[in-house]
Amino acid sequence: MSREARPYRLARVLARRHGPTSRLWRRRLAMGTGAILVGLVALLFAEMANWAIDVFRSRIASTWWLPLIVTPLGVLVIAVATRRFTPEGRGSGIPQVIAATEDPENASGTLISLRVGIAKLLMTAAGLLAGASVGREGPTVQVSAAIMARVHRLFRVPVTAGVIIAGGAAGVAGAFNTPLAGVAFAIEELANAFEQRVALLVMTAILIAGIVSLGLAGDYIYFGTMPATIGLGRTLLIAPVAGVLGGASGGLFARLVLAITFNRERYLGPLANRPFIWAFLCGIAIAVIGISTQVTWGTGYAEAKATIEGAHETLWFGPAKFAATLLSTVAGLPGGIFSPSLATGAGVGNLLCLLFPNDPRGAVVLLGMVAYFTGVVRAPLTAVIIIVEATASRGMILPLFASALIADASARLVCKDKLYHALAREFLSRPSPKTE
Repeated sequence: MSREARPYRLARVLARRHGPTSRLWRRRLAMGTGAILVGLVALLFAEMANWAIDVFRSRIASTWWLPLIVTPLGVLVIAVATRRFTPEGRGSGIPQVIAATEDPENASGTLISLRVGIAKLLMTAAGLLAGASVGREGPTVQVSAAIMARVHRLFRVPVTAGVIIAGGAAGVAGAFNTPLAGVAFAIEELANAFEQRVALLVMTAILIAGIVSLGLAGDYIYFGTMPATIGLGRTLLIAPVAGVLGGASGGLFARLVLAITFNRERYLGPLANRPFIWAFLCGIAIAVIGISTQVTWGTGYAEAKATIEGAHETLWFGPAKFAATLLSTVAGLPGGIFSPSLATGAGVGNLLCLLFPNDPRGAVVLLGMVAYFTGVVRAPLTAVIIIVEATASRGMILPLFASALIADASARLVCKDKLYHALAREFLSRPSPKTE
């Protein structure tokens, strides 16, 4: 090769490896485009979910008995549609994303396909419109992973576990406007081996999705500001109580979900092989609980926010939300448990205020909230960061960590398996966890 030709060949090699059409740049463009879309979809879905809840509440305000008809029929129709058309969309969505990391390329056409993700969002909104106690964060995680996988395919970039983790984590950040919680969630729940390269993908996706959310929705705090704090002496007294009670009740929720999911014949008897009748009966029970207490409809966001801000909710708030969320989960509906679990945790904190009436009410509620949420998902770091970011309660970091760590240990005594990872086995065709 002549000396004149060598520079041109070198330029072609550099352009192929590092130019705008190289895999490196295609990967960067895919991540950036996917993160922007995740932020937009998270905001749109939040608006759709809020609209569904508002419509349901406005209807029952004038017709109290309407849930006795709408809720059972709605739960039945959604369960039938999910089972027949999008079985990969049932439940939270986070177990599907965890399972998808095991085989990313194939999962992007099934567990995290865009068709399943869109159907999931619509079905979850329909569940809220019917009064079910479901959340929007899990579905946001699943559709975010689906968006990220589809965009990478369009840019002809391989879909890896890191891509799916980044999409799911960006979904958490976009749903709560809590970027640090997205990183923590990726570490604790989605990634078995959190490598440096995956960390970079996650933080890039969260940064871009967060900028989109911040630019369109503003710098909002999910549950509002909670400035109260608790001193060291009171923390040593309240945190263990909150950790044990909240963690054990959250672990009980996880244990019941896994028991009914994997041992239906034992726990449901003849209803185990009649899923639609079971869904209809769950709908009736959800309606009765909701009409009796008036605090269990939807995500529970409004009730939790009011409790944190000092409102005296009914003492039935926590137990009723626990039951309504459990029934909504095991009925076979698409929908998350993040928001309902935070709301139930606020109900646990509301009960704790009876034991500690002279301490700041909002601070005690947060300890119950973090303990119960940790007990359900078994991700104490994520729980603490979500609550700190969602309430701007930085002065509560140490008390919250104390309560979360105790709750994690308490929940492990009640339910050995982590809920999301155990449910992921159903999609991986692995042996089910023991629920004896």
